[in-house]
Order: sequence, then structure tokens, then C-alpha cells
Amino acid sequence: MVVSDGPGGEIARMSETKSPLSRLLRLEGDLCIGFIESQALKDNPLGDPSVRPVAAYVPPGYDPQGSRRYPVLYCLHGYTGDAAAVLSARPWETNAVQWIDRLVSAKKMTPAILVIVDGFTRLGGSQYVDSIHNGGYAAYTVRDVVEHVDATYRTIAAEGGRAVLGKSSGGFGALYLTMQYPGTFAAFASHSGDSYFEYAHPRAFPDVARTLEKHDWNIEAFVAHFEGLHKRQPAEYSTMEMLAYAAAYSPRSAKAFDLDLPIERKTGELNCAVFDRWLQFDPARMCLQKKAELARLRLRYLDCGRKDEYGLDIGARVTASRMRELGLEVRHEEFDDDHRNVGYRYEISMPALAGVLESQ
Repeated sequence: MVVSDGPGGEIARMSETKSPLSRLLRLEGDLCIGFIESQALKDNPLGDPSVRPVAAYVPPGYDPQGSRRYPVLYCLHGYTGDAAAVLSARPWETNAVQWIDRLVSAKKMTPAILVIVDGFTRLGGSQYVDSIHNGGYAAYTVRDVVEHVDATYRTIAAEGGRAVLGKSSGGFGALYLTMQYPGTFAAFASHSGDSYFEYAHPRAFPDVARTLEKHDWNIEAFVAHFEGLHKRQPAEYSTMEMLAYAAAYSPRSAKAFDLDLPIERKTGELNCAVFDRWLQFDPARMCLQKKAELARLRLRYLDCGRKDEYGLDIGARVTASRMRELGLEVRHEEFDDDHRNVGYRYEISMPALAGVLESQ
């Protein structure tokens, strides 16, 4: 169900005046914030809202009553992010919407619509997968959001008119959704995306064990404690992050906070049986079984900084190598930076994605 105005209301007025947020961000194009109610997220155990914002940037010259249709880039935020975070502006930095606006206005890329998907949960993020604990975030993304966008904007409403990109957990989501839901997107870009879990996640497990021990391994009690803090320590953030991954990859049931963790409670040692469940979601492994799904894509793009704190540069390198072993072309780039504030890489990926999509 669409909660915002339809094409004849909010969208039609964009040709008359730009939205206040567009003016605030100094956009040449325009930005519309709508809301949808997702059946896939309804009645989820964590009590997260099923009504979600959908932010859509449209390029200069977009006419809701015109005949021209545009390709769409779907942007997935990282862990602890949401739609509002993606749209936030900081001095000397450029957010995703500002990047596409600059690139289109400077004629450095094909005019396209950019859609910001909100995948936040009480635990900090959904990984954009369907989970009995979180709700159906994959279905929400590839079905509810895409259907809303195609019904509301002048899109090229087909696989060849869509691409997905994201950073960190959003980069993981871009990889996961293209492999698991072929026919939705024609290309992906994964910036510092979660992959090669053997390196990415276990380094946090000792902190998680020590932190949860203080709460007698009561996950609900820890979450309540975390939410009540005014300032949180790195180990507490790491613990919340691993709980979010467990909610996505290894939920025990559809009861809130009923999760299997890849850590033995008595000793803190690795629980290999649970971690193996996490590995089933690892793009570095998944790609080996998804040649046909990957082969239909027009662009496979991965990058990561060589100083990434989570070792995701190795993950991107391994994933790209394995895709190439399948006989697939991959655009893989490494750069001199860490995991933080690398949104400037959109300057490279956005034109590349739009360039392979169908356009009018």
C-alpha cells in the first residue's frame, strides 16, 4: 500500500517546485520522500515498522507527465544506516544523492533515478535477507520497493533498467540479491561489501563473548542496556553488530532475541555448526553455485580499500577471483583507504552501472 501521494499528487508537483530537501542539498534534480507499507515486514518479531520511507532522486528535466523513462539505481545502506542517514549532509562530504546529481548535471553519466532503500532493524540492520526473526527484507526490497517505484515514477520497469549498489552491508545486499533473485537487477556494485566471512567476522567474537557474559548471555537484556546508553563502547557496538548478523543468518525461531550465535557460551570458542550457517550466506562461497545468475548480469563491480579494518579487501579479492574462475568478467578495484567514508567511490560505480542499463 502506498502511503504517500501518487503520481498525480506529490510527484506531479515536482515539476512546479523543488522539495525543501532538494534545495537544502543544493540539487539540480529533485528528491521525493514517499512511504510504503510492506507486507513482507508486517508483524516481525522485533516490532520494527512495516511502513518504510522510500527516497527517490529524479534527474534534472524529469517530467512525471512526459514520455521519457529512466533506468533506476537502487542504493542499499550499510549496518547502522537507514534512509535518513544516506540523505544526511556533512561539510566537505558528498552523499549518494549529491553524487548522482553532480554526475548527471555534469553529463558524466546517463540520467537515472536513484532510490534509497531503508533496511534498518532494531539490531541495526537486516542484511537485506529474509529471516524469521527480522522479517522478509529481501522480499520487501525486490518486490515491495521495486513495485512501488515502477508504479510511481517513469522507470524502465524491467531487469535491464535496474541496478543495485551499496557499501558494507549494503554491498553484501547488492551481491546477495542479484544472486538470489535473478531477473530483478541487471548489474551490481559492491563497495567494501561483506564477504569471505572467515576473515570478516571472527575477529569480533572475543569481544562479543566478554560483553554478553556481563549480561549472563541474556540477549534481550543486553539490547535493552545498549539502547539505554548515552554513549557506547566499541565492544558493545561489535556485539550488537554480531547479533544483527545472527538475526539474519542463524535465527533459532520467530521469537524476538531467540538467536543462535557462533560462540560457545561456556568457553567462548567458535561454534562451527552455527558459523557454517553464516557461511551459507557468504558471497565468496555463494558465487560458486550461482554462475547462471551472475552470467546474466551486464556488470559485476567490486571494490574495497586496502586498509579495510574488517579485511573486506581480501573478501572482495577472493570473490572476484572466484567469479573469474567461473569464466565471468568482473570489474574489481582496490584503493588506498579504509572502511570509513568511502562514498566517493560512487563517482566511479554510478556512471558504470547506468552505462550498462537500458535508457531512453
